[in-house]
Amino acid sequence: MIRPILVVEDERKIARVIKVYLEEAGFSVVHVERGKDAMEFASKEVPALVILDLMLPDINGEEVLQEMKDMGEFPVIVLTAKSSPEERVAGFALGADDYIVKPFNPREMVYRVKAVLRRAPEVSDTPVISFNKGSLIVDNHRYEVKKNGVSVNLTPTEFKVFSTLACAAHKVFTREVLIEKAFGYEFEGYDRSIDVHIKNIRQKIEDDPRTPVFILTVYKVGYKFIGERDA
Repeated sequence: MIRPILVVEDERKIARVIKVYLEEAGFSVVHVERGKDAMEFASKEVPALVILDLMLPDINGEEVLQEMKDMGEFPVIVLTAKSSPEERVAGFALGADDYIVKPFNPREMVYRVKAVLRRAPEVSDTPVISFNKGSLIVDNHRYEVKKNGVSVNLTPTEFKVFSTLACAAHKVFTREVLIEKAFGYEFEGYDRSIDVHIKNIRQKIEDDPRTPVFILTVYKVGYKFIGERDA
């Protein structure tokens, strides 16, 4: 069964445009107008991806985004009129996998959907990589990270970023390269958004995010992963 894309948008004209373009691209689409209906559907059906308007009639869109990211089973693209850098950062901080500002180009929206969905392919020829005597494991088949035997709930974007770093331990990656790896295209002029993802990953991976031991910042360059890879 093909998992649908869930469009959460209360403006029917916009929703209709999104639906037409996505269906022309070969996707199955389900549309709801309310946040409550979106969360109910996502908890039961598990969509392939969610396109989420933040300004909904019943529930704050940020709350819906946070709830959906806690489910951790599908990516979420925010579609909103909130366009300031601060609002973008807030969206990424809540776990958004991409951020599209209204008004938008429908063809670009389809391209971004495809780019987000392409993040799932394997990021390494080695299915499972173990570090520090098995204390940290990256499973590129299941898209899962385990720390001390406990699964770490990374979003699809966070997993892609972390796996990119871990699979090339000690290699320094610029922000631009990490964005290309994570998003599959040149991100729209806001490369510091990767800092938000790194911050979120550190919160989940590091014992003390303020003093990281796995993901280190390389001043004026980017980031690198430090870990002893097991044989």
